[in-house]
Amino acid sequence: MKNVTIVNGSEVEVKPFIVDDFMDRKKVNIRQNTVGKKEINRLAKEIGLDPTEDQIDFAKKIISAYLAQK
Repeated sequence: MKNVTIVNGSEVEVKPFIVDDFMDRKKVNIRQNTVGKKEINRLAKEIGLDPTEDQIDFAKKIISAYLAQK
């Protein structure tokens, strides 16, 4: 059998229910990956492209914006 203790309502501590108190959230170190022009140029040459400087700049901006959203 279990022991039961009877208490008055004034003896009970009431706190708001906060879901985050019951969740184990570990800090995740997110490092912003930067994309350099050399990396873009190397990847382009791997797949057989010869990009211009303007195309490399545009690709760098697009990839950096995409990674920032993640």
